[in-house]
Amino acid sequence: MTNQELRATIDAIWRIESARVIARVARLTHDLSLAEDYAQDALLTALEVWPAKGLPDNPGAWLMTAAKRRALDYLRHQTMAASKHVEFARDLEAHSAVTEQVFAERIDASLDGEVDDDILRLIFTACHPVLSPDARAALTLKVVGGLTTQEIARAYLKSESTIAQRIVRAKRTLAEARVPFEMPRGAELAPRLASVLEVVYLFFNEGYAATSGNHWTRPELCDEALRLGRMLASLMPQEAEVHGLAALMEIQASRLPARVDSKGHPILLPDQDRSRWDRLLIQRGLAALAGAESLPGALGPYTLQAAIAACHARAATYGETDWPQIAALYEALAQMAPSPVIALNRAVAVGMAFGPAAGLELVDALLAEPTLTHYHLLPSVRGDLLARLDRIHEARTEFERAAALTCNGRERAFLLARAAVCTKKPGQP
Repeated sequence: MTNQELRATIDAIWRIESARVIARVARLTHDLSLAEDYAQDALLTALEVWPAKGLPDNPGAWLMTAAKRRALDYLRHQTMAASKHVEFARDLEAHSAVTEQVFAERIDASLDGEVDDDILRLIFTACHPVLSPDARAALTLKVVGGLTTQEIARAYLKSESTIAQRIVRAKRTLAEARVPFEMPRGAELAPRLASVLEVVYLFFNEGYAATSGNHWTRPELCDEALRLGRMLASLMPQEAEVHGLAALMEIQASRLPARVDSKGHPILLPDQDRSRWDRLLIQRGLAALAGAESLPGALGPYTLQAAIAACHARAATYGETDWPQIAALYEALAQMAPSPVIALNRAVAVGMAFGPAAGLELVDALLAEPTLTHYHLLPSVRGDLLARLDRIHEARTEFERAAALTCNGRERAFLLARAAVCTKKPGQP
């Protein structure tokens, strides 16, 4: 194996194992920043040792042990200094160790089992509501998704220094707020879970339809979100909305291969080659949706959106899509979780189910909505409905306005192309 191949292998191992290592060490140190530092130390040691001695039989266990030793040194030092640092008295486990060997054995025992529970604690810590949505997303991608600061910066088209500062501030905020490394219980669970699901879906959407840059999709972000969604579903089997989000992402991700052509140009839903949709992801998504629907209680927003995605997935062709059912589901979604974006999506469905005039009436009612003033999809949808009504010149104006509002280069070119088509006279090629 060449050095380059070995480095690529180590990077892949780190991407898979880093969350487990950080989660387990954070449980011991009660400090997310320290846990990440010790995990990074373990990675650096691996980069020094593995090229010379070869890959260990169990790389994940090797990394865990190396990071655990650093944490053990830290806890041992804190135990020795406990008389000078009263705050550390809360760590009863460290104070109860009667000898170094017993203490080490107890740490080893605490590291056996419950790996998944620790990852869940890590996700809920990184997504704590005390952080801003941007900070939650960056920190989750870093410590749970295993992305580098450079990768996160590239995904959000920010400078590395901006992302690094955002992550540092997030860790500092968690420390200052004394956020415990634990699973919320009772009344605290619902708002925390909502925050977790929001962040996971946030960067899935960024991968599914990039807000800026020269690529319309970023599949690597969708992959990370899918991984987290599947993990949450396996760890929280009785939470319907967890399964609902997993179902939504699986079904939406199935379309990624068909959403762009060989040159990266966008392909809208009516023109997609459905044979390129990933049938395995669709099957996984439908199974997750069935699981969500089987649990007690009313369907939540993610489950309703998954049901909408399932309508598309079940249609063999675009023409067979059950638009009245989709419009009804959007109506239910708008009542449960009203928002201008959902109202716009409902208008699209109504326009497909009952004609463009009906859809345009709903869209025009949103023109005065302040939050949609700079939302490029509002004029884009309006342009499409106007074009279907043969109001070509008005449609062209809307497509041009949408192109001016989007920050994504691929989408801008696509919208300008649609505007150009609207300028052609009948009979022109």
